[in-house]
Amino acid sequence: MTNDSLLIKKETYNINHLARYKCAKLAKKNKVKRYILPSSCSIYGYNNKTVDETSKVNAITSYAKANYLSERDILPLASKNFCVTVLRQATVFGYSPRMRFDLAINGMSEGAYRTGKLPIMRNGKQIRPLLHVKDTSRAMIFLLKQKLKKINKEIFNVGSKKCTKSIKQLALVVQKNIKGVKFRWYGDPDHRSYKVDFSKINSLGFKIKYDLDYGVKEILKKLNNNKIKKDKRSITLDWY
Repeated sequence: MTNDSLLIKKETYNINHLARYKCAKLAKKNKVKRYILPSSCSIYGYNNKTVDETSKVNAITSYAKANYLSERDILPLASKNFCVTVLRQATVFGYSPRMRFDLAINGMSEGAYRTGKLPIMRNGKQIRPLLHVKDTSRAMIFLLKQKLKKINKEIFNVGSKKCTKSIKQLALVVQKNIKGVKFRWYGDPDHRSYKVDFSKINSLGFKIKYDLDYGVKEILKKLNNNKIKKDKRSITLDWY
């Protein structure tokens, strides 16, 4: 492992584990009533079966491991006066002010728009649940309005079946919106693959609003209007 890799690993844990744990402790100390931890479905790692909130986690990457450590340390802080809720979010997509082009749909859309070639990480069969960034905010607002006894010290997967696709299927969604683009395979086979059950949060009444087509069209419109561009800030590892 290179020094750069070690630095990235250190920053990943500092930001996604230690900083969030510190933030949660400060929130409790200052008598905040409700705390939502935005975690990640990536902690399920590689699984052949559909996973839910009770499934054994299998974190593979440093990012996934850091999220698991945050859950492990922050959930025990919950009390009757400090409601802690964990949201295991699907892979986020869509436009944001600090744009991310290192996420599946976003990166595919930008690459296809700029080069006419659609980058797909090998082997394309890996399954990804996705979630529009607007729906992450909607989920958090939704949970803030729930009764404490329903959400305190609880974990909720947030995403949808209709936005759960293989990487190749995601590429086909992008290709449908950008005519004439060709696939460009890259990288080593990605072993992160998981199907996630979202029925727990759905049982409370939450449903997603924004689908994959919406996200692709949104990104293409922003690119066409020069509202977003790919730079170091839009690639998290480069930003670190």
